[in-house]
This record gives sequence, structure tokens and C-alpha cells, in this order.
Amino acid sequence: MSKINHCFTTLRQKARTALIPFITAGDPEPEMTVPLMHALVKGGADIIELGIPFSDPMADGPVIQRASERALVHGTSLRDVIAMVADFRKDNSETPVVLMGYLNPVEVMGYLPFADTSANAGVDGVLIVDLPPEEAGSLRVSLNQKDLDQIFLIAPNTSEERLDMICNLARGFLYYVSLKGITGSDRLDVDSVKEKLQRIRTRTDLPLGVGFGIKDARTAAQLGKISDAVIIGSALVERISAFNGKTDELPGVITIFLSSIRHALDAV
Repeated sequence: MSKINHCFTTLRQKARTALIPFITAGDPEPEMTVPLMHALVKGGADIIELGIPFSDPMADGPVIQRASERALVHGTSLRDVIAMVADFRKDNSETPVVLMGYLNPVEVMGYLPFADTSANAGVDGVLIVDLPPEEAGSLRVSLNQKDLDQIFLIAPNTSEERLDMICNLARGFLYYVSLKGITGSDRLDVDSVKEKLQRIRTRTDLPLGVGFGIKDARTAAQLGKISDAVIIGSALVERISAFNGKTDELPGVITIFLSSIRHALDAV
């Protein structure tokens, strides 16, 4: 059983919703990423999504785009991101870590070297935003060889045929994009999300996480009632950007903010 599967199994036994925060590796500076990952765990994170900085993050809104820009100014590479996970693992061997990013840096590194280096560092899953399931076979083979879960996105307009394909290929959990658009958008329709999740559940037993458009504890609690996981990114990254230059205070601020989300989910 993968670490991600074990996490969800444990949470289901406790009737709890997983909290999955996202931060961009290298933002606001590379030395802060590992302390921030530990701050997320302290704030109640069950799984961490660690963003790989990329120059053209097409699915991300301006908040996360700027985070990638800040990380790239410091020269944060894919190998640096993987090394950060290895550093995090020195003090935390339990919390699953998912790398989330775009295909180009992975292709440059090579699928098998990427999978091998990631697994050795303690990565548990990979989500490549711009890799469609129809073209994911080669990477999937490499990830499977190293027991890494390949996670896929499902959009509100995903067709029935494509949904079946994704459910058959995915491991770990499925990431449902709660709205059409980019990260950080603000047009969340909880009833529509509920209807879509019910449709997906007829096709898979994988846990369903919901992300995009979750900005606060109230929204997280609404989605926590209908999903297996709540994924929060832009709201966190926005707080990180506000503390650029005052990084000593940042981990505490992030822990407090995420704790408010954790408490809201636990209250549901």
C-alpha cells in the first residue's frame, strides 16, 4: 500500500477529510521551502503538494504564476525541488508528498531518472498538469516501476469516455478541478461540485480531492462534507507572497492559517 493510500485509509477510519495544501518550491526563497513544509504539517496537512516552478504555468492564476517567477529568479530547478523533499524526509517520514508541475522539466530530466530520483528522495506521487492521460503511458511505466502514484486532474467538462480512462489509469487519488478556469478563481458552485463527484464515484473507489477556488475555512468546510480531500493553494501562496522579506515570521503565519482550515474540516 502506498503512503498516499495508507493516509486516506486511516482518515476514512476516523471519518476525517484530508487537507492537502499546495506551495511552490523555492518561494519566497529556496531555504524556506522545507521549513514551510514542516509548518504545513504542524497546521494539519495530511498530504503536501509541492509545486515545481515553471516559466509558463498555464493552469495557474496570477498568484501561483508569480510564485513560480520568484522561485525561478533564485534558480530553483526540478532537481532542487526533489532535494528539498529529501531534506524534509530527514525529520518527517510519514506525510505523503506529491510533486505537481508541468511536463517540460520532467522530459528534460528523463522519465526514468525523474522517477528514480524522486522515489529515492521520498516523493510519493506525481501530478503533471499538462500531460493528458492519452499521452501518459511512458511516464506511467517509469512511475510504476518506482511505486510512485500518478495523479490526474478531472475537469467539470471531462467527457464520460475520458473520465473512464482517467479512473482506470490514476493511482493515489483523483484531483477534481472545481471550476472551469485557472487556480485562484472565485466562481465556486458547491452543488455542481457535489453532482460531479457523485458521477465520478460511480466509476472509481479512489479518493476524490477538490481544488481550485478554495479560499477560506468556510468554503473548505462546505467541500469537506462531499469530498475525501480539500486542496488549497492560491490562498496559501498569497500569504507567502505578503511576507516576502520577513521570512522568519512566515512559518508561524502559515501554520495558523492552515490550522483554521483544519479546524473547519474537523468540525464538519
